[in-house]
Amino acid sequence: MQNINTYVQEHKDRFINELIELLKIPSVSADTAYKDDVIKTAAEIQKSLLAAGCDHVEICETPGYPIVYGEKIIDTNLPTVLVYGHYDVQPPDPIDLWDSPPFEPVIKKTEIHPEGAIFARGSCDDKGQMYMHVKALEIMTKTGQLPCNVKFMIEGEEEVGSKSLGWFVERNQEKLANDVILISDTGMIAKDVPSITTGLRGLSYVEVEVTGPNRDLHSGLYGGAVANPINILTKMIASLHDEKNHITIPGFYDKVENLSNEERAEMAKAPFSLDAYKKSLDINAVYGEDGYTTNERNSIRPTLDVNGIWGGYTGEGAKTVIASKAYAKISMRLVPNQDWEEITQLFKKHFESIAPEAVTVKVTPHHGGQGYVTPIDNIGYQAASKAYQDSFGKTPIPQRSGGSIPIVSLFEKELKSKTILMGFGLDSDAIHSPNEHFGVWNYLKGIETIPLFYKYFTELSKS
Repeated sequence: MQNINTYVQEHKDRFINELIELLKIPSVSADTAYKDDVIKTAAEIQKSLLAAGCDHVEICETPGYPIVYGEKIIDTNLPTVLVYGHYDVQPPDPIDLWDSPPFEPVIKKTEIHPEGAIFARGSCDDKGQMYMHVKALEIMTKTGQLPCNVKFMIEGEEEVGSKSLGWFVERNQEKLANDVILISDTGMIAKDVPSITTGLRGLSYVEVEVTGPNRDLHSGLYGGAVANPINILTKMIASLHDEKNHITIPGFYDKVENLSNEERAEMAKAPFSLDAYKKSLDINAVYGEDGYTTNERNSIRPTLDVNGIWGGYTGEGAKTVIASKAYAKISMRLVPNQDWEEITQLFKKHFESIAPEAVTVKVTPHHGGQGYVTPIDNIGYQAASKAYQDSFGKTPIPQRSGGSIPIVSLFEKELKSKTILMGFGLDSDAIHSPNEHFGVWNYLKGIETIPLFYKYFTELSKS
């Protein structure tokens, strides 16, 4: 595609200033005090999409915050790309840890971003990355190089669980029909090491409660004669892993996807220093399932972790008590093919079965989501890989993420299409934290790369 770089260079100051103006609006979906700002941001996205070249843009009401839908249909016989993003942002708290006000964007140079980074809440997650797609559309329409159809679905509730997104998708499947979904809400390994996220883990989150006697007891009068729920709970939790850190729940691994040696070899190309990893966490050794590397343990393998545990007396000083109850919160990160609801039931059945008769156990499921994978032989992945090769001069590394984005599996279930995750953020961008930022170089590089995806996806769809 001709003139992409020229167009970006000629308009880069405007691209940056437009994003800065968008970042000034505090679209915090978690706090109703910002309701008007969230709705205002949706209106601004509508204006931006129209200016970029969409023929039709509407603000679609939902039970929660609105979804902005836009489209540019040039030929119904051509493939259609559906772009998903979100315009809401995380709360800025704690404010006192920001070096500059979170909704007063500033560009500052850093060691990683010597050309400057935009510091503001939402700069990387996800206003900056979402806005790359708006500007990419502008480039393609203004230069007459849009090779296929494009649709946009930009929501305002991602940071609070996308509560209305499923409702909207289920009711608008024909409107949202597409050949591939494109999202930039992830990251890449480094500025000089492009990567494409090909997998996300699912999640099952539960709370357990172990009850012994009907009241807290004196540990001197009853100790050794009555089951201590805290002791029992810790033994039960410890039994959930064996000596090889393999999860012991029957049936837990039955549907676990085992990656091919080829894909594991591709993942292993990602630069990784075990010494630097340990140093950054101030640990002497890594720990995990036998037979897998650190990067495999935190991405392509399922896990079970205690996220919180409590019971008895935890205040200052001593209180000799056998607690009536003990509690724990437990999360299981799941890999593709593991159904989170099935795993939750397997956990419940097993945890209840290993409890001694001296206590009763209650398992309360909280929430979860399915894992997701895009095969590297998928034409969407191949198109993205070619786009990165042109833009970065390097073949991107396929990367499995340890995190979860439940909406991606929702899209595949309801819309029957694969999602390509072309993220341009970095781990150091402090998303969800004070001093969130997005490199100017990364922002412009994303705008430069995305049109190439359209080009190659259209070409590969015809072959």
